[in-house]
Amino acid sequence: MMDLQDNVFNARQDRSTPKLKLWRYAGLMLTYRCNAACRFCYYHCGPEAGGLMAVETAVAAWAALRRLAGETAKVHLTGGEPFLVFERLLEICEQAQRLGLGGADYVETNAGWVTDQAEARRRLKALDAAGLRRLKISWDIFHEEYIPVEKVRFLTHAAREVLGSDRVLVRWEKYLDAPSGIAAMNTAQRTAALAEAMAADAGRFTGRAAEQIAPLCAAQPLDALSGCNCQNVILGAKGVHIDPYGSVFSGQCPGMAVGNVLTTDLDELWKAFDPPAQDFWQILMTRGPRGFLPQIQSEGFVPKPLYASKCHLCSDIRSFLFDNSRFLQIICTNECYGKPM
Repeated sequence: MMDLQDNVFNARQDRSTPKLKLWRYAGLMLTYRCNAACRFCYYHCGPEAGGLMAVETAVAAWAALRRLAGETAKVHLTGGEPFLVFERLLEICEQAQRLGLGGADYVETNAGWVTDQAEARRRLKALDAAGLRRLKISWDIFHEEYIPVEKVRFLTHAAREVLGSDRVLVRWEKYLDAPSGIAAMNTAQRTAALAEAMAADAGRFTGRAAEQIAPLCAAQPLDALSGCNCQNVILGAKGVHIDPYGSVFSGQCPGMAVGNVLTTDLDELWKAFDPPAQDFWQILMTRGPRGFLPQIQSEGFVPKPLYASKCHLCSDIRSFLFDNSRFLQIICTNECYGKPM
């Protein structure tokens, strides 16, 4: 396990200054492909998206996280929908187990892949044997537009039989108990139902969510977001997500890479991450997304009248930067911006 002072940024700080936290979890995104295209996706996952993480990439990142965080390291496997690439999912879990890296903390799924109940049980048993600790089933009103509730209920029941109730999480089970019926609603009814759900369960406005859901909640003028920097978000991230192409996204901020594990091991990326040394991160740390406005407005960026949050503004700005090929080593990948590879 590394010490905070092993990071180049932290080594320059005094005792009272915020430090870059150790990354203690990694979400390995095996693919951007998904059987759904939820409006609240933090990326732009869907049937047309792609990517497939190599076993070697996943296991190397897993091992690097263990070097970085020691026994506190936790890895979860997600997507997209990881069960669409089940053989790769299982191979990664089995290889990690053979190498003594421990079992995956959880695998995340939307249950939409379930077509054969016997096959679903076989997959659950195989993952159990490969060291899986928990299964996390994502279910809410946004998934309900694409996934029949019967599939989710079956997988929940089967997983609790195979793994035990304490190893199965449903997010959010209240929607499973009382589905909204959104698939049968007209456009106006759907819009009202989604807005109501957002008011009850706040979330992040990045990816497709920034485009399709944030406008339903936008109520803050640009001036209201002044002074909102991202220092705590950048330095306080407790982990990363790694996409199928090796891009490493800090914390819950998709579409902004601190590096790539195909060229640099994850623990070495953490050691070398020095936000003030790079213009992009320096702007976010000190001024937040608004810090980009003076330059990009002169290049044609037009802010929206209202935003739902600082993250909504950031997504809007990054989409402009992506379309104009700015900060290419950081603002990536295509699937984060609705442009499949």
